[in-house]
Parts: sequence; structure tokens; C-alpha cells
Amino acid sequence: MSPPQAARIPPHKRRAGGADGPAAAPIDGEAIAPALFTIGYEGEASATVLAALAAAGVRTLIDVRALPLSRKPGFSKRMLAAELAGLGIEYVHLRGLGTPAAGRQAARAGRTGQMQAIFRAHMEEDAAQIDLVHARAIARDRPCCLLCFEADPHRCHRLLVAEMIVQATGQEVRHL
Repeated sequence: MSPPQAARIPPHKRRAGGADGPAAAPIDGEAIAPALFTIGYEGEASATVLAALAAAGVRTLIDVRALPLSRKPGFSKRMLAAELAGLGIEYVHLRGLGTPAAGRQAARAGRTGQMQAIFRAHMEEDAAQIDLVHARAIARDRPCCLLCFEADPHRCHRLLVAEMIVQATGQEVRHL
């Protein structure tokens, strides 16, 4: 896996130290939220993904797939949750943050712009907004990671979810 890439977050809002390092001192009494990670498991073994999550200090994995199933061993909801629990990492599935079927079809066809438009329209729905509020609360509280299939975050809706979380939290985003 490639080294984490930081999103464009102002330096005064970034977390000090490494992924598992101590949080920076509060600015004007405002605590700085831990980093927000994202990861895609395409082309990776579950052991590799789990090791990356543990090494980054992730405490909660937020599964942002509409359908938390996978033909790839270790990435279906129950098996993944069990493996994460063994590492002390909580598993949370937020279906409302998943891409609708039409968006998944566009992504598979390489039409990233279309997928993004479909996903943004989906995010106007009540269920999606409720799950976004939940994701923001988790992200403010502890190191977490958004999980989806696509390896490249720039071709995946999880980047859009991360941006929506960061709008409210000001966190640094790191792609594992």
C-alpha cells in the first residue's frame, strides 16, 4: 500500500505527529479532531488492509459501501467485523453513505464524473444525511477510516464522503 496522502487542510488544523501520534494542542480552546483515513481494498489481501488500519491507529472502520458484501475473502460485513474486533477496531456500516446502484454502474464503467453526480444527488436524501451526521460524530471522537472497494480515492465516492465530513470537522484526510 502506498504511504498516506494528506488532503488540503490548513496546517493549523492538522494533527501533530504521525497517524498514531498525539493530537496537536488545542487552538483557542478548540480540540483538534484525529485524522480521518480512507482505504480501498481493491487488489489487497484482507491481512494487508487490517495491518494498515492497525498501523494507522484506526479505532473505528466506517464501511461506506451500500452493499457490504464482497467476493473477495475477508471483506464481507460479518467476516470483516469479526476480524476488526480481534484487533480492537469497531466496525460501523453506514448504508446511507453508499453509492446507489446507478452510481456503482457508472464507476465500473469508468464514468467517475457521472458517479459523483449520482452520489451527490443521493446525499440530499434524509437517510444519507442522518448517516453523514453519524460519521461526523465518529470522526470527531476517534481515529476512523472510511472503507470502500476502489483503490484510487479520486475515483471513489469515499473521497466525497471524506470531504463532507471535513467540511464540518476540519480534519486532515489521509488515504491509506
